[in-house]
Amino acid sequence: MLDYLSLSSILKQMLNNSSLDRIFYALSDPTRRDIVERLSKKPASVSELASPLDMSMAAVVQHVQILEESGLIKTQKIGRVRSCRVEPNSLELIENWVHQRRKFWERNLDRLGEFLEKTEKGKK
Repeated sequence: MLDYLSLSSILKQMLNNSSLDRIFYALSDPTRRDIVERLSKKPASVSELASPLDMSMAAVVQHVQILEESGLIKTQKIGRVRSCRVEPNSLELIENWVHQRRKFWERNLDRLGEFLEKTEKGKK
């Protein structure tokens, strides 16, 4: 039987995976990555984001919605203008995920290096 902490940990991991999936999906498109890059410099309205892009306003709005649903950006409507800004902590989940994978591979590569050293010494 699962105890409460195990179940809580499993649910948290499932939510993190779902969040990661949304973030990676959002960043899989070059237009959305460009929007995030531009917003990382300064907030902008959807119209300002659309101006250099060769696509309809409706397409830009869809990209903005995907970015907002992923948690990468926040939007706020004031009157008729929707302003967008980067959510500063949004990439922390990806940073943690990459860090965990990096630690795993560094450990395994270190062990492989040690094994190869021992094997090479044994041949001499």
